[in-house]
Amino acid sequence: MSFYALSNTPKRKGVKHQRWEIVPQSVHGHSYERIYIANARAVEHLEVITREANMRLHRKTAIVTGAGSGFGAGIAEKFSAEGATVMVADINLDAAQTIAEPIGAVAQHVDVSSDSSVAEMIGAAQALWGRIDILVNNAGVTHLPQAMDHVSEEEFDQVFAVNAKSVFLTARHLVPLLKRQRSGAILNIASTAGVSPRPNLNWYNASKGWIITATKAMAVELAPFNIRVNALNPVAGETPLLASFMGEDTPEMRAKFLATIPLGRFSTPQDMGHAASFLCSDEASMITGVALEVDGGRCI
Repeated sequence: MSFYALSNTPKRKGVKHQRWEIVPQSVHGHSYERIYIANARAVEHLEVITREANMRLHRKTAIVTGAGSGFGAGIAEKFSAEGATVMVADINLDAAQTIAEPIGAVAQHVDVSSDSSVAEMIGAAQALWGRIDILVNNAGVTHLPQAMDHVSEEEFDQVFAVNAKSVFLTARHLVPLLKRQRSGAILNIASTAGVSPRPNLNWYNASKGWIITATKAMAVELAPFNIRVNALNPVAGETPLLASFMGEDTPEMRAKFLATIPLGRFSTPQDMGHAASFLCSDEASMITGVALEVDGGRCI
């Protein structure tokens, strides 16, 4: 499509009107129009404005826990690329700052198993932005592979405090704010372990199954407030937890794990970022209570 615009200078013989041409473009699968002037440079600021408006999370605010590495880092980076303002929250503040700085995010220390620490995180985000649109409960830990009756009470308590209690604590402090807004999206990172458990990771499996059930229960209760709650079930991925899941990181153990994934590879932080950005966007406004498997076919 093209149109003509009059020049600001008096029309002279042999001088044509400027011709503007609008050419369809695509960025990350989203359509927008780039404006060119014949024989001149692109009108870059118009392009930027149009592109930003088509980003999935344009003008959204988001907290991602456990975002100092692994899946959380991938989600935070993707959210930022899609236009969100992000808080990178992690128990390791240095790691959080390393991820936050390149993407223009804010780093926040949080111990997701501590009520006071979670309250401080939510309060800091609310004070900074005035509203919170998205929360990703990503922080998680596991115990080493072993028989269920060999896991210590301390290991059990840590797994459930970080993986399960954290979802309760963030809901306790964030849900009242989202109810007042009458909008929001919560994304809980569960696991294929909660759907198709592997042996010797019994209590980790159980904590992830708890997250899936909690997600569905939260979705039903919060739907009248226009608050959506979903989960992602990743298969084992290239994250700091991979060696813990396998017990030892050897080529033989990797091959054993990969043999159970039809697509033949581990999940990546980027895979999780893509899935999370969709479920937390307005494109998924009719989706709630879903536990989406990002698993290369592992749970088929």
